[in-house]
Amino acid sequence: MKLINLSKISPDEILAGSFGIEWESLRAKEDGQLSLTPHPAIFGDKLTNPVVTTDFSESQIEIITPTFNTIDEAFDTFSLLSDLVNASLPEDEYLWFQSIPCILPYWDQIPIAQYSEDGEDSQRYREELAKKYGVKKQMISGVHFNFSFSDEFLEKLYAIEGSGMSFKEFKNSVYLKIARNYIRYCWLIIYLTGCSIGSHKTFSNDCIHLMDAQDDYGSYYSTRGPSFRNASCGYKNLIELYPSYNSVEEFTNDVRKFIDNGDLSEAKELYTQIRLKPKDPKDLLNSLDNDGIEYIEVRTLDINPFYKCGLVRHDMKFLHLFLIYMYLKDESDYEAWQEEAKTNEENVAERAYVESMRLIKDGEEVTIKEWAADIINEMFGMCEVLGINEPQTLNLMLNRIANPDITYGKRLLELIKEDGYINAHMELSKNNKKTSINNLENLEHINRSDYEKYVNIALVGK
Repeated sequence: MKLINLSKISPDEILAGSFGIEWESLRAKEDGQLSLTPHPAIFGDKLTNPVVTTDFSESQIEIITPTFNTIDEAFDTFSLLSDLVNASLPEDEYLWFQSIPCILPYWDQIPIAQYSEDGEDSQRYREELAKKYGVKKQMISGVHFNFSFSDEFLEKLYAIEGSGMSFKEFKNSVYLKIARNYIRYCWLIIYLTGCSIGSHKTFSNDCIHLMDAQDDYGSYYSTRGPSFRNASCGYKNLIELYPSYNSVEEFTNDVRKFIDNGDLSEAKELYTQIRLKPKDPKDLLNSLDNDGIEYIEVRTLDINPFYKCGLVRHDMKFLHLFLIYMYLKDESDYEAWQEEAKTNEENVAERAYVESMRLIKDGEEVTIKEWAADIINEMFGMCEVLGINEPQTLNLMLNRIANPDITYGKRLLELIKEDGYINAHMELSKNNKKTSINNLENLEHINRSDYEKYVNIALVGK
C-alpha cells in the first residue's frame, strides 16, 4: 500500500472531500400495497425540485442531497430531508423501507414517472427501460453514495506521485484505481450492509426462485444471503458487460461499442457497482474524455429498514474509509478479475450465511470470514499509520464479520420469520414515519436555519 506517501499529508486533508447521498424509496399504503397516486404535489415539479424528485415511477420518491465537505454534514442534511419527506406524505401513506418492492399491482398498472414537454426525453428513456427489463425490476430501490477527494488533497498527492502526467490524468488514475479495486471488493460492502432478503409474490420470479423459505402472507425470503438487490436476480444489464478501467479513453470506447452493438441504449444504462461521473452528466462519455472524472458514485447500498432515513452514519463513514483503502490497496494482476468479482458479488449476496460458501481470490478458494477480517485488519493498520481515528467504526464491521447474527440481513430475517415480509416492513415503515414526525416537532437537535432552508426547497407547497 502507498502508506508512506499519504503519511506526509495530514489526516484532515486525507479525509477532506465532497460527499452526497441519493436515496430511492417506494410509497406504500398502510396494507403494504404500492401507492398508485401521482408524485405528491407538496414536492412541486419533479424536474425543478433539486432535492426531492422521482426515479423510475411516480410511486418512487428520490431524495438527492447537495454535496458537502464532510460526511456528517451530508448525513445530517439527508436525515433532515428524509424526515421532511416522510412527515409530508398523506396520513395513510408511508415510505417503503426496503430495496425489494412492496406488494405490486399488475405490471401495466405501475405508473411510470410522467413529465411535461421539458422532460420528454426522461419519460421516453423510462418507457424504453420498462420494455427492456420489465417494469417490476425498475421498482428495486437503493442508496447511492457520491464521493470525491478535495482538489487540495489531490494536488498534494500529485506533487508526490504524479510525475510524468498532467493533473487531469493523475486525477483520473486515482479514481480508476478506486473503481477497479471497489469492483473487486464490493462483496464486503454487500455483506456488511445488505438487507434485502425477502420478496412478495407479486415481484419477480427470478428472485423468488432463489429464496428457500415462505411466510404465511404470500411472501418469500432467504435464510442464506443478505442482499437480493445485489443478487443475480437484481437490476442488472441483460448480458454481462466488462468495460476496461485501464484509462478513461478505454472505458468510454468500450461503452460506445456496447451502445453501437445495441447492448445499451445510452451510457447511463451501464449498471455497475461504482460509476465514473463526469462534469457534464448530460454528455457523459464526451465529458469524461474531455474533462476527466469528477467524482465516483457507489451504488451497492441497500435501504436499511432499521433507521428512519434508510442509512446508518457508521456505514457511510466506513464506506469513506473503504474508498481511501481502495486507492491505497495494491492491485492483483489476475486477468479475469472482473468476472471473478461478479461471481463473488453474487455469491455473497445470495449465500453469505452458508458456511460452505467460498469466495474466489485470484482463482483460489477462501472463506468470507478470513478474507473480510484480513481487509478490516489492513484498514486498522492504514488508519494507524495515517493518524485517522475511527476504531469504533472498524470494530463494528469486524464484529459483523465474526458474528453474522448481528448483520442487518440476519436481524431482518428474525423479524420476517415472526411477522412475515410485508407485515415486518410495514411496522418498520410506520415506526420510521413516527420518528420523523417527532423529530420535526422537537427541533432542538436540528439547526434552525438548515431546517427553514430545506423546508423552502423540498416542500414547495408549504
